[in-house]
Amino acid sequence: MDYNKVYHLSHTDLDGYSCQLIASEVFKDIEFFNSNYGQEIVERLEQITSKAKEGDLVLITDLNLDEDGAKYIDEKSKEKGFEILLLDHHKTGESLAEKYKWYNLDVTRSATKITYDYFESDKISHLKEYVNSVNAYDIWLQEEVERFELGKVLARYVTEAKEINRIMFSKENYEYISYMLKKAMEMVGKEDAYIVLDDSLHSVKKSFFLKDKNSTLENLVSSYIVDLLTKNKEAMSVYYKDKKGILTYSVGNTSIIGNAFLKENPEFDFFLDINGRKNISARANDKYDVSLMAKELFGGGGHANAAGGRFGDFKDSFIYEKIKEQVQELMKENS
Repeated sequence: MDYNKVYHLSHTDLDGYSCQLIASEVFKDIEFFNSNYGQEIVERLEQITSKAKEGDLVLITDLNLDEDGAKYIDEKSKEKGFEILLLDHHKTGESLAEKYKWYNLDVTRSATKITYDYFESDKISHLKEYVNSVNAYDIWLQEEVERFELGKVLARYVTEAKEINRIMFSKENYEYISYMLKKAMEMVGKEDAYIVLDDSLHSVKKSFFLKDKNSTLENLVSSYIVDLLTKNKEAMSVYYKDKKGILTYSVGNTSIIGNAFLKENPEFDFFLDINGRKNISARANDKYDVSLMAKELFGGGGHANAAGGRFGDFKDSFIYEKIKEQVQELMKENS
């Protein structure tokens, strides 16, 4: 298991993230990617294979590939010289497990349990009870009452961790969910652990975003997102005519975050957000009439500092750069 670098693709649920928690303690140099099923797997595999090279490992957990995906990653492995290891438990992967030696399938355990058992060592032995709780929930072992109930709450820790957009900030999104689960691990094995965890969810969330001053979770999250946008503002900049703006994707709280960003970054003229339903939300801070842009580009309108519309030809993507490319091209064509 001596690799130059590991690229780990896993599912976006408790089982998937728990596989990555295990891998993070096994490998030193590892980069994480997460995906739901469908087109996102294709885009994530393309991301990973553009980076992976000889001496690296592509680790895939809690995701069963289709024929095209398996063929693609297998051919790329032969072309570029990296190794593949897939650990999964979904029955739909049976035919591929028979075809590819790197495709390890076991339908009797969760992917977390499979991953733990595969890499079992003293280095990860402290995760055993956590792994058993995830396993009890994921394959529905209701007779293991304490573990099953704990697994249910752990799953909520993942499903309700939506404060950091996964498309724009995948690294930070993973760090947030990883932080939540590691804090939850501290409760595993204690009396009434699942009740304590359930009661603690809000405070655990706040503890991640808390800086020097306490506030509401909403305010702490908004401040964190504005800081992230400010840090990445040049890479996220778009230009329309002689105006400079920042483009976000499904950022949420557009008015609060947009206004806060523009105040903190006065060199920007507008704030623009697009979502998967092709809807556009634009904000300004008395420097530019965004209703004009909304009308000219997106068939919409509104007010000088708040407007909206729809980008009818927009093709949703799971890669921020592909999203930005479409919006910037539209702006360039109409400048």
